[in-house]
Amino acid sequence: MSPRKLSSRRPTRRAKGRIILVLGGASSGKSEAALKLAGSRGPRAFVATGQGLDGEMAARIARHQATRSADWETVEEPLETEAWFAKQGPRYRTILFDCVTLWLSNLVGTGLKGSVILTRTGTLVQRMRTTAARVVIVSNELGFGLVPADPSTRTFRDLAGRVNQQIAAGADEVHLIVSGLSLRLK
Repeated sequence: MSPRKLSSRRPTRRAKGRIILVLGGASSGKSEAALKLAGSRGPRAFVATGQGLDGEMAARIARHQATRSADWETVEEPLETEAWFAKQGPRYRTILFDCVTLWLSNLVGTGLKGSVILTRTGTLVQRMRTTAARVVIVSNELGFGLVPADPSTRTFRDLAGRVNQQIAAGADEVHLIVSGLSLRLK
């Protein structure tokens, strides 16, 4: 009997995506920081959740678009981001998702309950992970300001905090941006 030869090949593992969360307040520089963290590996997709429903928002979107180089493919996906990541995400090496807060606002606007949104957030993180891409996520940190006087605004702020916590728990890196300065938290 001949001795059994052991294979020196390791079993192949499916590559997992790298998830980076970038948090900050309004106009803190988080989108610019996210573009830097995304790097230049292509193909690249910019998944936008904002909708130009008024003149100010349309101008804001145009300003953001002007900061990106032409090699970014822009995908406007205000609601079904989990499905997009499952179907299209594997095509890219770099994906920038901007932003969670607008996605959350869009979902709340359709009447979804917080528990459903949290389940969808978990699904979104799982789908991001399976792309094998570097995924950079932008979200607003709403908890640093005053406590809102309106109950529905407090509910939204609290839900945004829970969504951010869930994404941060699943992320490989978390960065907080304040006045254009970055602090790595994880």
